[in-house]
Amino acid sequence: MTPVLVTGGGGFLGCWIARLLLAEGREVRIFDRSEDRRLAREIVGEAADRLRWIVGDIADAEALARAAEGCGSIVHLAALLTPACAADPLLGARINVIGTLNVFEAARANGISQVAYASSAAVFGPDDGRYPHPVTIYGAFKLACEGCARAYWSDAGIASVGLRPTVVYGPGREVGLTAGPTIACREVVAGRPYVIGYSGRQDLIFVGDVAAAFVAAATGSHRGAHAISLGGEAAEVAEVAAMIAAQVPGARIGFDGPEVPMSSEIAATDAERILGLKPRTTLAEGIALTVAHYRRILGER
Repeated sequence: MTPVLVTGGGGFLGCWIARLLLAEGREVRIFDRSEDRRLAREIVGEAADRLRWIVGDIADAEALARAAEGCGSIVHLAALLTPACAADPLLGARINVIGTLNVFEAARANGISQVAYASSAAVFGPDDGRYPHPVTIYGAFKLACEGCARAYWSDAGIASVGLRPTVVYGPGREVGLTAGPTIACREVVAGRPYVIGYSGRQDLIFVGDVAAAFVAAATGSHRGAHAISLGGEAAEVAEVAAMIAAQVPGARIGFDGPEVPMSSEIAATDAERILGLKPRTTLAEGIALTVAHYRRILGER
């Protein structure tokens, strides 16, 4: 089987995707701006040493094209998240939009006909989870990338699946506006209090389900340019805190801050038909898995 290139693969979602690809016997190339393999070793385990790690900037088109040589498909995750895009929109455009164009150009240059890329439920505004209407710079960039993907199918025949996950949680999630539920699991296992930095109701999806969708999108036989919403289970932050406390008696968890600026009710799309799978981890199960992970990791230190 030809290698799969994972941009931004040193992040927590990339490591989960690499873990699943390796389990299928596939060769994985990581293209990341950092050499830090801490998360890869935490999530992938000893198999992390089999990853071919290429350090590079997603905005460097030539370096990316070289990294993609000989690959059969690309999983594109490299991006700046909501707070970073709001703080520096021009840098956000360089990484999130130009970086995505570089991925499709690398695919075209290397004869790669399949790209799976990270869009986001942030393409939806806070009041409508059916029709895209982003109210953040990050969401606007993601929606622009979906349009670019359609153009590359029309102009170059590069098939793509853009996945729009809601709030992704699970072992390794440490950055971004909605990392709070995962960090809370880690902190209370360590015996420390934690305040989740947003309020209200949101849909949460376990990282293992998201990773499985990316693997299916990158390795299946698809035609066209698809944008697929991935949702899990909606809950109030207070309910999430209670589920964590049920796993860690005595946990001290609070929450404070504005609501997440995207709808908590995202309309279902045709993920099962196109990818052949659907999310299968309940919120309670996912939190239990996350707490168990941090008990193991923190216990090893």
